[in-house]
Amino acid sequence: MTTTVLAPEVGRSTLPFVDRLFPDRPLEVNFYRPAAHRPDGPVVVVQHGMMRNGDDYRDFWIDAAEKHAILIVAPTFSNQHFPQAEGYNNGLTVAADGTMRPRDQRIYGVPGRVLDALSQGGVATRPQVRLFGHSAGGQFVHRLLATEADHSRFAVAMAANSGWYTLPTLDRAFPEGMGGLGLGPDDLARWLAYPMTIFAGDQDNDPTEANLPSNPEAKAQGPTRYARAHFMYAFGQREAARLGLPFAWNLISVPGVGHDGAAMSRAAAGIWFEGRMPPAEVLKGTGPGAL
Repeated sequence: MTTTVLAPEVGRSTLPFVDRLFPDRPLEVNFYRPAAHRPDGPVVVVQHGMMRNGDDYRDFWIDAAEKHAILIVAPTFSNQHFPQAEGYNNGLTVAADGTMRPRDQRIYGVPGRVLDALSQGGVATRPQVRLFGHSAGGQFVHRLLATEADHSRFAVAMAANSGWYTLPTLDRAFPEGMGGLGLGPDDLARWLAYPMTIFAGDQDNDPTEANLPSNPEAKAQGPTRYARAHFMYAFGQREAARLGLPFAWNLISVPGVGHDGAAMSRAAAGIWFEGRMPPAEVLKGTGPGAL
């Protein structure tokens, strides 16, 4: 089929995208393109949470986009075409019969192909971009890094407030670990050496929250999202030390923030583009200088 070319207009826009590997599963991609953005300028790919609201997540980044001339790219994976956690968070990796699908039948390659379409449209030609995901999108982001053979397209990535984690081990089956996917020690080493930030709101600490994953594998990582973020980081650190591998992950706690995609987006923008954690009033979206 013909490759999609994307050329969003200045300002907000939403364009259809048909991925060549999933022609029967159309997506929409939500953009914010500042007038000051140039094709070689910065790009942030934003992965939405379980509400499948890429338009809202795009909007969370608009102030930062205007301030720093960033192109925001927020795909929406609808529940109709990418149902439930398996269809989005887990990348369509596990088939209905429990077998693992080959890489070209998983959706973790879709963001890279959206970037290809933007490059072909002359809108975004920078070879590396930034990748951010919150909640279910945080699960999508870190599992993309765990399972894709080449994630060099993403200079850095943040997985924010994930409900639970795929652990960096080949000894546990996906999605609890990396096992069963045909991955090997080189894949594990590549992930541990990648500059991934585990981003955790320190108030995302309610063990009874309705959407907190409660499967046994998730509960084994801790009672809350905040605890699970620390479990994941410590697990990766131990595995890297045990195997004598480089470890480049980072764990950042966001003070005073719970399960809030807007506030976590403002925090990410501040760290990436201003080198600091924004003050509390900015994280809340109030006061002067709010991102």
